[in-house]
Amino acid sequence: MLGKEYRSQYTKQAQEMVSQMSLEEKVHLMSGRDDTLLSGKERYNQKPYQSAGNERLGLPNVKFIDGPRGVVAGNATAFPVSMARGATFDPDLEEQVGEAIGAEVRASGGNLFAGVCMNMPYNPGWGRSQEVYGEDNFALGKMASSLITGVQKQHVMACVKHFAFNSMENARFKVNVTASKRTEREQYLSHFKDAVDAGAASIMSSYNHYNGKYAGHSDYLLNKVLKEEWGFDGFVMSDFIWGVNDTVEAANGGQDMEMMRTKYFGPALVAAVKRGDVAEDTIDKAALRIVRTVLAFEDGAPTFSKEVIAGPEHVKLARRVAQEAITLMKNKNSVLPLVAKKAQKILVVGKLAQSDNIGDHGSSRVYPTTTVSPLEGITEAFENSKVSYDDGTDIEATKLAAETADVVIFVVGYNFDDEGEYVSNDQSDEALLNGNEGSAGSSTGFAKGGDRQTLNLHQADIDLINTVGPVNTNSVVVLIGGNTILTHAWQDSVSAILDAYYPGMEGGHALADVLSGDVNPSGKLPFAIPVDEKYLPTIDWESTEIEYGYLHGYNKLETEGHETDFAFGSGLSYTTFEIKNVKFKRDGDQLIATASVKNTGHCDGAEVVQLYVGYDQSTLDHPHKELKGFQRIELKAGEMKTVEITVPLEKLAYFDESQNTFVVEKMDYDCYLGNSSADAESNHETVTIR
Repeated sequence: MLGKEYRSQYTKQAQEMVSQMSLEEKVHLMSGRDDTLLSGKERYNQKPYQSAGNERLGLPNVKFIDGPRGVVAGNATAFPVSMARGATFDPDLEEQVGEAIGAEVRASGGNLFAGVCMNMPYNPGWGRSQEVYGEDNFALGKMASSLITGVQKQHVMACVKHFAFNSMENARFKVNVTASKRTEREQYLSHFKDAVDAGAASIMSSYNHYNGKYAGHSDYLLNKVLKEEWGFDGFVMSDFIWGVNDTVEAANGGQDMEMMRTKYFGPALVAAVKRGDVAEDTIDKAALRIVRTVLAFEDGAPTFSKEVIAGPEHVKLARRVAQEAITLMKNKNSVLPLVAKKAQKILVVGKLAQSDNIGDHGSSRVYPTTTVSPLEGITEAFENSKVSYDDGTDIEATKLAAETADVVIFVVGYNFDDEGEYVSNDQSDEALLNGNEGSAGSSTGFAKGGDRQTLNLHQADIDLINTVGPVNTNSVVVLIGGNTILTHAWQDSVSAILDAYYPGMEGGHALADVLSGDVNPSGKLPFAIPVDEKYLPTIDWESTEIEYGYLHGYNKLETEGHETDFAFGSGLSYTTFEIKNVKFKRDGDQLIATASVKNTGHCDGAEVVQLYVGYDQSTLDHPHKELKGFQRIELKAGEMKTVEITVPLEKLAYFDESQNTFVVEKMDYDCYLGNSSADAESNHETVTIR
């Protein structure tokens, strides 16, 4: 792992190199120099974006490639989106994804992967929430750290984004976010700290304001918290084009690199230093961070041929990830898995069934060599059955077809026009070149995207399910989307529900694997699904001012006593599991939970055991309970294993605003263990920490 300890070995070499540079050369390291995005001649990140090198001294360029579901440059393996990978609750698998992506970055000519996305969705309607791992900050930190580890094993710099409070899309260029200090540290920065501790090489600042200051200029976020308190030794880069808005404020505020083109750094920054508005020592420190990081990652870097890109092993991995991610939410009367001899006539319904629907068409868009739609996957897997397709436009005709089918499979949800990175279609290239606010328009080729105005399905899909579903007792809904989709309005009309998220290039195959029973589903929801979205934080996606509250997601629902249709961490299997002999104890500076987990069914499967810690004994306001550990365990039919989950006590700490530090409160902590946040309530003990 090329973390801080390893990189420190290059400090002296980097200092010597920086000492040989002129002011102009040092500032050049800090100044992006790629205008291809605005030229209209290439799609976004078609080739690596280059910045920060020194040919005279032999320092390689930084070669930026975006993510997070794969390499954006060229063609590449399209993995399921991060939200789907969050549903696996499998950090080891995510590390493998990181290694594969790192290899493809190198094979594509890059050395930096800007795809470690880990902003917390304050509301699940956030258009880019598909790029993160869920609504729990512990899981976010755990999964992102695994991705960082995997990517950096290939000597590829992992860039974490967007720091911080970037969880609104439509207003991301204008909104000012505020939050209490406790909310900030416990809910919105703690997982970024995990990424820094995991050795992330780079951090990307965000477009929004925080407490009245551009995040890309924020001395508090970039200097005081990130570099001084957390000891981050890598470099900070701005989000593209509009992430820097003032030369002096940005440089003094801790911004190390203006990306992807130069407007406020370059000659303007040189002039600011010569005027005395920015100290040359500030430039030296930024240059040192960049040089040290590049030297560390280029030393001994492996090479990969282009054959590795979307090669058989990576495509196989993409399929496996999708298999583990798909979450079985409902399975009345064991409709699934489909038995071929009882499913001779399969009706697949919905426009998304024949769509190559693998996620947003913004900066995270990956261009795979092939994709497999749900319809293609089902048709291939059930080759001995008659698979017919109906787009669902004529509901009465679909209803008649469903009456004579053995199985009806609805594929419904969202696509890149419903949710994703926001772009403004009325921004001209000339306006972009002049640095006006907005999003890149026609030159990027981005879709509209944006934040969702509702968490419900489209009304046409709700009507389709409620009309057609009841006429066939073997009816299955497959959800496609990047975050919470409400089910209350239609869930009783069908027998089974699966969430496939945006499942990547092999999604159709993976879905068919689960439907047929070749794969036993093991995904768990990385978010809760409430009965009504009014129980979640309200949000105006166009607002210029918003205060983020302390509670969100399942924490808010549980603490305030709101009903859910599906709990955080829930997900069914084709087998059954028993969790017993649950014990909790303190051992030194750790909290340890142990349990026996047995597969009590008739087929092999995997379960995710989840540890939650609650604070009902505290005199302070806390969530009812929070996820503090999890372990995915595979068990053959009848097999039993012992699970041990360990949590450092520091993960139980709250942020004491009066002392400006984290404190572990001395009290009895409520400990819970189960296979979802709801199920865990049945295994409850207190552990005293004094």
